[in-house]
Amino acid sequence: MDADVIVVGAGLAGLVAASELTSRGRRVALVDQENAANLGGQAFWSFGGLFLVDSPEQRRLGIKDSLDLAWNDWQGSAGFDRVDDEDSWAVRWARAYVEFAAGEKRAWLETHGIKFLPTVGWAERGDLRADGHGNSVPRFHIAWGTGTGVVEPFVRYAKQAARDGLLTFYHRHQVDELVIEDGTARGVRGTVLAEDHSPRGVSSNRDHIGEFELTARAVVVTTGGIGANHDIVRRYWPERLGTPPTEMVTGVPAYVDGRMLDISAQAGVRLVNRDRMWHYTEGLQNWDPIWPGHGIRILPGPSSMWFDALGRRLPDPCLPGYDTLGTLKHLRTDPDIAGHDHSWFILSQKIIEKEFALSGSEQNPDITAKDRAGFLRERVLGKGAPGPVAAFLRNGADFVTAPNLEQLVERMNQLTDKALLDAETVRRQIEARDLQIANPYSKDSQVQGIRNARRYIGDRLGRVATPHRILDPEAGPLIGVKLHILTRKTLGGIQTDLDSRALGADGTPIDGLYAAGEVAGFGGGGVHGYNALEGTFLGGCLFSGRAAGRAAARQTA
Repeated sequence: MDADVIVVGAGLAGLVAASELTSRGRRVALVDQENAANLGGQAFWSFGGLFLVDSPEQRRLGIKDSLDLAWNDWQGSAGFDRVDDEDSWAVRWARAYVEFAAGEKRAWLETHGIKFLPTVGWAERGDLRADGHGNSVPRFHIAWGTGTGVVEPFVRYAKQAARDGLLTFYHRHQVDELVIEDGTARGVRGTVLAEDHSPRGVSSNRDHIGEFELTARAVVVTTGGIGANHDIVRRYWPERLGTPPTEMVTGVPAYVDGRMLDISAQAGVRLVNRDRMWHYTEGLQNWDPIWPGHGIRILPGPSSMWFDALGRRLPDPCLPGYDTLGTLKHLRTDPDIAGHDHSWFILSQKIIEKEFALSGSEQNPDITAKDRAGFLRERVLGKGAPGPVAAFLRNGADFVTAPNLEQLVERMNQLTDKALLDAETVRRQIEARDLQIANPYSKDSQVQGIRNARRYIGDRLGRVATPHRILDPEAGPLIGVKLHILTRKTLGGIQTDLDSRALGADGTPIDGLYAAGEVAGFGGGGVHGYNALEGTFLGGCLFSGRAAGRAAARQTA
């Protein structure tokens, strides 16, 4: 045998699985179609948010969280409705993951040197129902180092294991077949790709220079999702979300191509919940792209006004930072606007300075570099928008500014093929909202949400602007932002049991075959159900990769 265990995919889940295996003395072949510069996969590019429950950071900020509250939120968000079939293992994975997040997760991460910012973000605030989708309290813990910092220790372990003779890297090896004989995983076959020295994230060649086959006593598949393959995204786009956009921006590198899902199915692996996916509605065209169609997501505070392509304010719960898929569904199912692939934020300079953050390690250089002084200087003590946000404001194709609303709308109309926006219609809606600001109470749900957010000290100090009239000249200039659908996560995939063993078409485990990370729906073939609570994607890779590595180590003992 070439190794005890073959791990296919060198992203976060694969690296975690490899770490668990090599720390127990197993010989690992780590196979990936990209070069060594891409170790860590798409997790490297992430903001590094992790879902934790009742953490010390939360308690210091006065947040009262609990396992019961988090589990209530998870169930309300997931909406599991296939519990006798496709969700049968996903429900069990979900409960196990929430218990992990409320239990040993933080301490386990600290053993790997991963620490967190003192503030806790309130992501995905939900659909405005206590038993519905969303986080009841802030749970979004950002790792010092962003996603780069989360990946780093596991990259370090892999390189050390290679020096120790326990791990062999097979870069530029593209797996085309899972070898399963007599119901047991025996190895992989595939294509050797030509060398490519492109920097991390840049698209690499697919020139075939040979073939390979590797054998082992177990195989772990950790190859990610479909986010960069728009054809597959459209193929499985669910009817409940309307029609897929004609144009989307891409939130992951080109190698997130979904190949291994169909390859696994051809080998007899059971795929479930392929109609569940997670795409953002606040995407921007990256003015300095790394991969094709590179999009960046705005992490918005609650104050920007959100308008559809025709200039109509979006209805509840389609508010910034509240309900990602609820907003996507509205934009894609309303027949008046489904033919348009964009929507709009209108906001003030005062709002962008306090409330705009951009997702991604490269868009947060202070946190990625673990520069605490820079973080304080830039985000707490500094004036103006953070540097990366200001760069988008200057250079981004989707941003316009103006001293008054009429000029702003005129410039917004210049960003579309047809002039769809009417300044008077937009003004009427903004002025109605602005009239709600005079009192500390309001009938406007968004204004209520702003004031509710500012009751949380983390939002008040660093995330939510002081309530003000958007048309107040003192808060200006006005800013319009054209928003695109940004592809990101696959919520379904290979069905697995709680040991990350891949299941066959008959629902029983395939001996020696495991799956973890996004290719397995982050556990069980869809741990999130229909909706995510955020901070749960990296966490799902960590948790399922750990389970797969430990189980494969037991099998190969």
